[in-house]
Amino acid sequence: MNIIFAGTPEFAVPSLQMLLASDHEVCAVYTQPDRPAGRGRHLQPSPVKQVAMAANIPVLQPLNFKADADLQQLRSFNADLMVVVAYGIILPQSVLDAPKLGCLNVHGSLLPRWRGAAPIQRAVLAGDAQTGVTIIQLVLKLDAGAMLHKEVCPIGEADTSSSLHDRLSGLGATALATVLGQLEQGTVQAEPQAEALVTYAEKLDKSEAVIDWAQPAEAIARKVRGLNAWPVAQTLYRGEVLRIWRAEALGNSIIDAGAAPGRVVSAHKHLDVQTGDGVLRLLEIQLPGGKRMAVEAFLNAHDVNGALLG
Repeated sequence: MNIIFAGTPEFAVPSLQMLLASDHEVCAVYTQPDRPAGRGRHLQPSPVKQVAMAANIPVLQPLNFKADADLQQLRSFNADLMVVVAYGIILPQSVLDAPKLGCLNVHGSLLPRWRGAAPIQRAVLAGDAQTGVTIIQLVLKLDAGAMLHKEVCPIGEADTSSSLHDRLSGLGATALATVLGQLEQGTVQAEPQAEALVTYAEKLDKSEAVIDWAQPAEAIARKVRGLNAWPVAQTLYRGEVLRIWRAEALGNSIIDAGAAPGRVVSAHKHLDVQTGDGVLRLLEIQLPGGKRMAVEAFLNAHDVNGALLG
């Protein structure tokens, strides 16, 4: 098939690489405009653009498809199919109708659960036992198209949004390859989503990073895992922002029955903090201007016994 690919971040790269290695022809790649990044704030091409350029595939970066010239250019590729993976631009109906077979989307959840911008993070924050990827037909309504294929991925106790992102990225390519094969064979089956089961994965906000130590240890541990690698869970330590990259809940352990939530109750071999229910053990942290470090290294240089966080 003659395929247009639309995607922007690292999550989309395995799907594009799979298409480039397949018998299909990637006739064009659409990605968001270059953005400033790094200390110098120089314009940087997206991960998808970098892969496309290395493969000598035409790259297009319209702000949107409101200009008729952009739509006409897309139609000129005479594509059989358009594959969309984390493109980040809402496509109008005119674009969805352009390819002969329409547009497919690789979504990072088991739809209809977690439609929206942050499905991976919301699954971790909610304590879901599993997630996955779903290949859907793109429609105007957000992530609401018919489902063509799913790949399931369990969420382990140590999984972070970052580790799940990498696994689901690869699973997306696997699921996409399956659906492309079904399309060629005429065996693909579309299943409508059950609207009664829909949940929405709202976009993450920096304000969510602040830890409320009155919450149970299990909930805070999920926050730490769910907000890794952005925006990263944080608390105040002696007036400075302490970022927490890894932590684990110790269940209903009570080290100091009278300790207030946020109080450091052990700072010898471990850094344990009392919560509203149970104790949270910090494993990897970061101080302002410093690098991520294991708690053991932090304790060697700081006396935090009895400190109140938050």
